[in-house]
Amino acid sequence: MPNKPPLRVGLAGLGAVGLDVARRLIAGVPGLKLTAVAVRDLDKARRALPQLGDSVAVRQATKLAEDCDVVVECLPPALFREVAISVIDNGKLFMPLSVAQLLENEDLIARAKAKGARILVPTGALIGLDAVRGAAEGTIHSIRMVTRKPPAGLEGAPYLRERGISLAGITAPLKVFDGNAREGARGFPTNVNVAAALSLAGIGPDRTQLEIWADPNVTRNTHTITVDADTARFTMTIENVPSENPRNGKSVAPSTVAALRALVSELKVGS
Repeated sequence: MPNKPPLRVGLAGLGAVGLDVARRLIAGVPGLKLTAVAVRDLDKARRALPQLGDSVAVRQATKLAEDCDVVVECLPPALFREVAISVIDNGKLFMPLSVAQLLENEDLIARAKAKGARILVPTGALIGLDAVRGAAEGTIHSIRMVTRKPPAGLEGAPYLRERGISLAGITAPLKVFDGNAREGARGFPTNVNVAAALSLAGIGPDRTQLEIWADPNVTRNTHTITVDADTARFTMTIENVPSENPRNGKSVAPSTVAALRALVSELKVGS
C-alpha cells in the first residue's frame, strides 16, 4: 500500500512557542511536514530558523491555508480572527493556541461546520482534558481552576491595566481575579488560554470558575483543576516551566506537536 503524502503544516507566528514547534517539525515527525510559516520580522526569523525561504516557504498569515492542510495559530490576539477565517473558509484544519480568543469568536465554530473545516484545540499547558471530556459525556456539577503565576507572567494584562493594579515589588501572593473563564479570558487574553480550553472541554466558559494569583513565591506557571461530576470527582495540578515568554509554558510546543502527530499516527492513545 503506497505511503500517504505528509500532512502539510503551516505556522502563523514564530514566537517562543511557534519557533519550538517549527524546530521539532523540521527535526522530523513522521507524516508531518512544515510547509510554510508567516512571520512579522523575516530577518529575525531567518536567524532563528535558517530553513526559511529554502525548505520552508514564507507566506502571509491569511494565505497559509492555500499551501497547508493544517494551520497552527501562534499570534497576538488582535490577529486571531482574520487568520482563523482564512483557514476555516478554505475548509482546512485550524489549530489555535490563543484559545481564549475562541470565547470571543464563538461564531467560528458554526462557520467551520458550514465550510467543512475543523477546529482542533491542543491540550497545551494543561493536564487532564481527556478526563474532563469524558466527564462531560455525563453530568459535570462544577469545575474550578486556580492559576498561580510569577508576577512577570501576568504583567500587562488588560484586566490589571484597567484597574490600575501593579504587581511590581509584591512580596506575598495576591489574588488578582476571581470569576468565570469567559471573564478571565477577556481580562487575561494571553495568560489563561488553559482556562478557555478547560471550559470548552467541560461545562462552558460561564460555568467554569477561575482564580488567578500573582505569586512571587512560585517559579512555574501552576494550574490546579477540581472537577465534580456524576462519574468521578478529581483534582489535577500541573507546574509548567515558563518559556522565553513568561506568559507561556514550555509544555505548549510539545503538546502542539503531539496533537499534530495524532492526526497522522497509526496509534492514538487517549480520547
